Amino acid sequence: MDSVYDLMLLLDTAAPDAQRAKILSDVEAAISAEGTLVGKHDWGARALAYEIRHTGDAEYHLFQFNATPALLERLHRTLRLTDGIVRFRIIKLAPGTPPPPTVRPEPPRPAEAAPVAEAAPAEPTPAEAAPAEAAAEAPAPAEPAPAPEAEGAGTEEAPAPASE
Repeated sequence: MDSVYDLMLLLDTAAPDAQRAKILSDVEAAISAEGTLVGKHDWGARALAYEIRHTGDAEYHLFQFNATPALLERLHRTLRLTDGIVRFRIIKLAPGTPPPPTVRPEPPRPAEAAPVAEAAPAEPTPAEAAPAEAAAEAPAPAEPAPAPEAEGAGTEEAPAPASE
């Protein structure tokens, strides 16, 4: 029996949909022609851990298949040359490897989080308004006069203590 492999394929989300669909169908056809497709998982568009060639996200696809060494060489060569592929990795699975995880929804990025309402501030409740009104009616304490600054203040070190 042939070994089982995982092919993790990251497609460029900026590529046209037709190009991404063609890449997926070509990969599936190549695997089916010389091997056996065990599983196909579409994990959707996700953020990359770091940018790859100025790309911040990619469309993730996982293919699990049985393959011969000839198929692996052909897949590796084809995927390296194909435009629209950000990254790919073919990994031989050890016997007893658990199935791939189910897809979990990706948490929103901090930049995509809901914007904070910066419009008009909410009106204070009566309990909050009473101390604010009392503070507004009380005379403001006089601010202390600023200390005269010496020329170059903050750039000189403190004088060392005199030795006896």
